[in-house]
Amino acid sequence: MIKGVIFDLDGVLVSTDELHFKAWTKLASELNINNYTKEDNKAQKGISRLESLEIVLRKGSLTYQEKEKQELAERKNNYYVEMLDSLDESAVLEDVKEALAILKSKGIKIGVGSASKNTPIILDKTGLAPEIDAVACGIDVTKSKPDPEVFLIAAKKLGLLPKECLVVEDSYAGVVAAKAAGMKSLAVGPERKLLEADYDSETLLSETDWEAMLKIS
Repeated sequence: MIKGVIFDLDGVLVSTDELHFKAWTKLASELNINNYTKEDNKAQKGISRLESLEIVLRKGSLTYQEKEKQELAERKNNYYVEMLDSLDESAVLEDVKEALAILKSKGIKIGVGSASKNTPIILDKTGLAPEIDAVACGIDVTKSKPDPEVFLIAAKKLGLLPKECLVVEDSYAGVVAAKAAGMKSLAVGPERKLLEADYDSETLLSETDWEAMLKIS
């Protein structure tokens, strides 16, 4: 039986993709990289900040030392955090609040497993923080998805075994991480049928759907 559901953050609970794209575009422009696109932004989904930076830097011709890369990644994050000032409950995706309410009513623990170090800020600004029982994010981990570390930490914080958890993801790296953690996976979002998850759904499911999902073992 499933006793806990662990959600990815961006693209699953909230939408901050456009803010990430704007922040990376600003950094790329400063580095004279003018061919960074939304397709590149999609490739950054679910991976760490430094891995995302590498996707940007590959579009240019210069090489950077590790310390310089750390500084560039921090600069991008500063741009992103500044943009988060405008974030509010409108960033919460459709059906999310209803889904969380359904899970709460059934005594299911709710976790978040995200590569973003800004996860606590985002949950607070969007009003979702009170609904979440445990958060594992970039602050807690040393390895990014597809490594299962973030989901295993989330399960531990929830006080559950991996086999008792279901992961909701919108990225291939996230689904691979869920499987590596020994957890069932549910894919959402426009590319859900390509993610090879155990289950897929266009939305975050009706009450009847959740009832069926939570009985899986």
